[in-house]
Amino acid sequence: MRRRCKDCAPESKRPAPYPGPRCATHYRIYKNNARKTAHERRMQGVYGLEPGEYDALYEYQGGVCAICRRANGATRRLSVDHDHALVERDGLRRSIRGLLCRPCNDLLGHGRDDPEFFQRAIDYLNDPPARRLIYGEREIDEG
Repeated sequence: MRRRCKDCAPESKRPAPYPGPRCATHYRIYKNNARKTAHERRMQGVYGLEPGEYDALYEYQGGVCAICRRANGATRRLSVDHDHALVERDGLRRSIRGLLCRPCNDLLGHGRDDPEFFQRAIDYLNDPPARRLIYGEREIDEG
C-alpha cells in the first residue's frame, strides 16, 4: 500500500514519498514555512527584531538593497545592517540601519563605516587621478 499525503484531500491519490508523509507540493510548502520560521527566530535572537519587522523593513525599502537598489534577496536574503558604534550605547535593536545585499554590507565593513572613506571614493569616481595625469586639464569628450 502506497502512502498518501497527509495534507491533501482524502480522495487525492497523490503519492507521499517525502517526510511527513507529504506529496512534493506540500513538502515544498512545509520546507518554505520551516525556513521562514527559522529566519524569524534568528532575527529575534540576534538583532532583537520583533516577528514581521524584517519583512516590514524589506517592504519599506521596496524589496531591494538600501544601497545598490539592485539586489532583491531572491536567492540570498538581504543582511541586517547595524551600526557597531551604537550597539554598546543604545543596544543592538536601536543600532539597525537597514537591509543590504552581501557586497554592499561588505563594502561598509571594508570602509569601516567612515564617511571620509566614502567621500574619497566619490571624489575618485568624479575625478580619477589617471585622467589628470594623462590628459592634464583637458576635458574628456564624453559623447
